[in-house]
Amino acid sequence: MRARPGLRILTAALLTAIAPAVAQEKAPIVVELLTSQGCSSCPPANEYFAELVRRPDTVALSFHVDYWNYLGWVDPFSSKKATYRQKTYAMTLRQVGVFMPKIVIQGRRGEVGSDRRAVDAAIRDMQKTKPFVSVALEKLAANRVRAAIGAATEAKGAEIWIYLFDRRQSTKIDRGENQGRTLVHHNVVRDWRKIGDHGGEKMELTAATVDEKGQKRNGVAVVVQQAKVGPIWGAAILYLED
Repeated sequence: MRARPGLRILTAALLTAIAPAVAQEKAPIVVELLTSQGCSSCPPANEYFAELVRRPDTVALSFHVDYWNYLGWVDPFSSKKATYRQKTYAMTLRQVGVFMPKIVIQGRRGEVGSDRRAVDAAIRDMQKTKPFVSVALEKLAANRVRAAIGAATEAKGAEIWIYLFDRRQSTKIDRGENQGRTLVHHNVVRDWRKIGDHGGEKMELTAATVDEKGQKRNGVAVVVQQAKVGPIWGAAILYLED
């Protein structure tokens, strides 16, 4: 595989050295919350998501869409990129339209974000799904991380993505449907980019933990996912600072 800017493929010797760290008894399940500060139905989902963030068996990431901004409050964490992600998931999961709040589990199931029973059941179902690709993250110097990714022939051709997030954000809402409330959000994704492709064999990559504007984020996740937000094969999360 050809190296890309900000990306380095390491030697087989280093891969062998890190192999024990890659092994996992139970692969974590990726849960993605699609939310907005302008949505009055979203705060209960945000609170439930905070519980999912603390679970050791999940990689929990939240994305703020921008199509609620027209109601009088512009969500400072919203992006067209997140909205496009939700619409793509709707097509991939064969769901009619988009709804808020929404939690996507392992790229395979989409549930109402505040429906604890449905989301918990989906997580349990995904834990039974095989195979998984093992992923292990290690913090390096100079704002970089190393990802050791295990072999899996079934995942050949899957994409490898890095997600940079803020662990906690608190915002006082002055307008819109949530006017007067102070909303707390967790694992707010601020930037994400593709860093490689899975070739079916174990591999190791390094990548920067600063966003496209050069800003540092205090959390990072690496996810191995089928193209066009398809099924997720494996993931890991790393908190860089408190």
